[in-house]
Amino acid sequence: MKASALENYMKVAQYEYDFAKHGGAIGAITIDPKLLPAGAKVLAGMIDITTTFVGATATIAFSLVGAGDVKTATAVASFAADALLDVVPAWTAATAIKVAANSSLTMTVAVAALTAGKCTINLFYIVTE
Repeated sequence: MKASALENYMKVAQYEYDFAKHGGAIGAITIDPKLLPAGAKVLAGMIDITTTFVGATATIAFSLVGAGDVKTATAVASFAADALLDVVPAWTAATAIKVAANSSLTMTVAVAALTAGKCTINLFYIVTE
């Protein structure tokens, strides 16, 4: 069978936030040292909550390039165990995130500190030449 001229450039970056490892203080928390490569275009993703987040009136946002570009500030009550949460990139050019330089994922906790929580963040992206 002849090989296709098409190649699969889709990749998945997977990050895990765990309160036991990262803490939950108000401010920016870098999630793992993993970097998305320069030139990556994040097209979609999801946040899978494995342990309910606890933190009074806390809000949580996720960012790569600009504030809340992956997930805008959202009330901690939305981060309940077994929930799947949407991210901002939603398979459209208008919502995609273009990473100019190697970038890490940052979680920003505001209003109140977290005292528990664990989730996996999957971001689907492509790198073109």
